[in-house]
Amino acid sequence: MTKENKIKKVAFPHMGNVYIAWSAALKKLGVEPFVPPYSSKKTLELGSKYSPDSICLPYKLILGNFMQALEKDVDYVAMISSPGICRLGEYGQSIRHVLKDLGYDSKYIELQLYDGFKGMYKFLNELSDTRNPITIIKAINIAVRKVFVLDRIENLFSYYRARETVQGTAEKNYHKALNIIIDADNVRQLKKAEKAAVEEIKKTEIDINREIVNVDITGEIFLVQDPFSNQNIEKELGRMGVQTRRSLTVSSFLKDAIIPKWFKKGETHLERAFRMARPYLMRDIGGDALESVSDVAYANERGIDGIIHVSPFTCMPEIMSQNIFPTMREDCEIPILTLILDEQTGRAGYITRLEAFVDLMKRKKFMKKKQGKTQVLN
Repeated sequence: MTKENKIKKVAFPHMGNVYIAWSAALKKLGVEPFVPPYSSKKTLELGSKYSPDSICLPYKLILGNFMQALEKDVDYVAMISSPGICRLGEYGQSIRHVLKDLGYDSKYIELQLYDGFKGMYKFLNELSDTRNPITIIKAINIAVRKVFVLDRIENLFSYYRARETVQGTAEKNYHKALNIIIDADNVRQLKKAEKAAVEEIKKTEIDINREIVNVDITGEIFLVQDPFSNQNIEKELGRMGVQTRRSLTVSSFLKDAIIPKWFKKGETHLERAFRMARPYLMRDIGGDALESVSDVAYANERGIDGIIHVSPFTCMPEIMSQNIFPTMREDCEIPILTLILDEQTGRAGYITRLEAFVDLMKRKKFMKKKQGKTQVLN
């Protein structure tokens, strides 16, 4: 194969299962997706070594992902950027300079988050040199659809994990389901794959009478989505009989930033955020702070048993939202647990805090149930 005809190899950072959607889009365009080794202690050590001391956990992991990928001679590293108040807008240039100073030879490309469908089209066009608009639209379509399917599968998995009779069964079936979704190459196959994936997860034997508590997870989106970053918080909660729901999802982000208005149905996450956060936060202050504040109010309105807010150490927008939570407790009954994470976070203390929070929610739920019965008897 000549240099001119060489297939481009593109790497992108890990953030949960987003790599599945990215890979599907790139394959449609004849580009080879390179998925770096899943984030690990080695990834974090690499990224931390060449990162500023005060920078947040996602930056360190993304840099580590790119360094591991570049050891495999990828042609491009692809990064998401944002023009907003969050430091994410500066991460791209910083990472680019670090990689250059370390002597890595590859091209760097950014996707601006809020350039919408047009920005996504331009991004994929530049990566692939494809001139056929139909091909690019098909690539965007399969990627977006996979994101929505993955989020639906994730919610179903959470339901079964909290109720499984044999610990670990739901997770095994979930990984089988993921492989089914990965193998789907077009929309028709994806529809069949989702049905098969659902059936795979439903093979998990569960106790439908098990007393469970429901928890929403909000905060900085990278930590909400990425199990390594949040120390497998959903797995640990599932083991304790907790059904989790991510308030911040990639599919909700797509509705706000990528999908054209005429394809949207109902209120988007960001629209709800502006509406429900208004009594406590009047404007967007960067990152996911506005969404985090509104998610607490939304969870309280729905009668959820508790909400957990995860954020990276030094993340200013999330620090601001955490400072608003005490005021919200005057209007909201829902228990709130805030967890600040970095590479120094100790696992033992982390699990202890989760267990204490779950006990608190269970006692609160029991007391509500008892009071309800008392009122009926009277």
